[in-house]
Amino acid sequence: MKKEVVLRITPQEAYDDAKVLSLIASALKVKPSKVTGYYIRKRSIDARRAPVMIQLHIMAWANAPMIKPEMASFDYPDVSRSPEVIIAGAGPGGLFAALRLIEHGLKPIILERGKSVSDRKRDVALLNRNHPVNPDSNYAFGEGGAGTFSDGKLYTRSTKRGDFKRFLEILCFHGAHQDILIDAHPHIGTDKLPGVIKNIRETIINAGGEVRFETKVKDLIIDGDTVCGVVTSNDEKIFGEALILATGHSARDVYEMLHYRAIKLEAKTWAMGVRVEHPQHLIDQIQYHSPEGRGEYLPAASYNFSCQVENRGVYSFCMCPGGIIVPAMTGEQEMVVNGMSASGRNSPFANSGMVVEIHSQDLDGYKKHGDLAGLVFQKEVEKLCFVNGGKNNVAPAQGLVDFVNGKLSFDLPETSYIPGVISAPLHFILPEIISARLREGFKMFGKWAKGFLTDEAIVLGTESRTSSPVRIPRDSSTLEHIQIKKLYPCGEGAGYAGGIASSALDGERCADMVARSLGLVKD
Repeated sequence: MKKEVVLRITPQEAYDDAKVLSLIASALKVKPSKVTGYYIRKRSIDARRAPVMIQLHIMAWANAPMIKPEMASFDYPDVSRSPEVIIAGAGPGGLFAALRLIEHGLKPIILERGKSVSDRKRDVALLNRNHPVNPDSNYAFGEGGAGTFSDGKLYTRSTKRGDFKRFLEILCFHGAHQDILIDAHPHIGTDKLPGVIKNIRETIINAGGEVRFETKVKDLIIDGDTVCGVVTSNDEKIFGEALILATGHSARDVYEMLHYRAIKLEAKTWAMGVRVEHPQHLIDQIQYHSPEGRGEYLPAASYNFSCQVENRGVYSFCMCPGGIIVPAMTGEQEMVVNGMSASGRNSPFANSGMVVEIHSQDLDGYKKHGDLAGLVFQKEVEKLCFVNGGKNNVAPAQGLVDFVNGKLSFDLPETSYIPGVISAPLHFILPEIISARLREGFKMFGKWAKGFLTDEAIVLGTESRTSSPVRIPRDSSTLEHIQIKKLYPCGEGAGYAGGIASSALDGERCADMVARSLGLVKD
């Protein structure tokens, strides 16, 4: 007999194999000795109210041989002599586009402005020691993109971008832990992601593709209305059948290059704000409804808050339980912070972006900059925080309660941010369209989650790279740019997707469209 069993049990019971087996046997109406095997198909935590429960979807067998699920395997053909497609950017969108192109029999040539993940680690370590930022190798640029040094969240709200399960299987095939296949909110962790990224690169190269580091695209080669190649920063011309532009949300020079070339761009809604950090034990107490916190059997708790303030969304972004805050600037005179977590999420801190929606009509004073108005505004806010910080990588900071009350903090709570913080009136420094809404949002979150609004929490400025203020518009059917043929904007850089999963799935879709345009995929 084979049957799916759903168990709703306590966290302690979920870690007790004998208890789980007993409950499975009871559900199957057999003795535990008759259960011949089982595996967990899906696992989730229900923390909406006390007591916190674990829900397991289990495939179980009794009085019959267990059939173990086979691990997905991927066989990539040799494309070393195949038609070439250029990919700008080795983030999730670019890497997964390359794998998909190989499956279609096309040779990807990835051009990445940054360094390999191993060399990149040294540059981000220097950032944490207050060295100047390398504009091409940092927390945003380099092999794996911004997702490499992040919490490694893999879930996506999109249901239309591709086969999410297959995406997870590809990651497991390249070294990710199998738990991501069953967890409701899977994550890999910044300590594990570099190895997975390196394995994907090796797959691409072993199949005949190319990955070129420290190679920045500075211009496009356009014949009529069709892109046929690129010019790199060392003036090399590279030609291909198409260009997948997966350069990410922080590649401002790419938008400026397209704007200079009169290639159509569009201003879009995005969000900016601060990063807030609490002691993790406090978030555990709030989210698990217990003064003891998470105890022995539950993971570090996360949260997801959102509200509307004066017709703009105010919400948490990229919440990192058991994580740290890192310097995420990509140029001089910028102060940008982001968050990341290791796989164990074992830091004593919890941090999250807290951001406010910004619409183009909010930027009346920047209209002269056209579609780049948001970029200019973004730069100015980052410079304000740089000037009011340490004028290096030291971040301006304020106690959360002081931020809400509009007071300068004389004593700052402890923080995970290694370069250091300096007290600054962020409530005043940040533009009113951001700070006023954030303060009201924090008040609401404090009412919903008792203990969230506390003197133990700190805010750092600025969280500004949630996505790009600019979109590269594309045709909804072909995914080509609406003006330039064979140009495929991809992932966060185009504003169509956010995060590792969505960007990767968008990269696959772009690769499918390239293959279709070359007659390799039939409708």
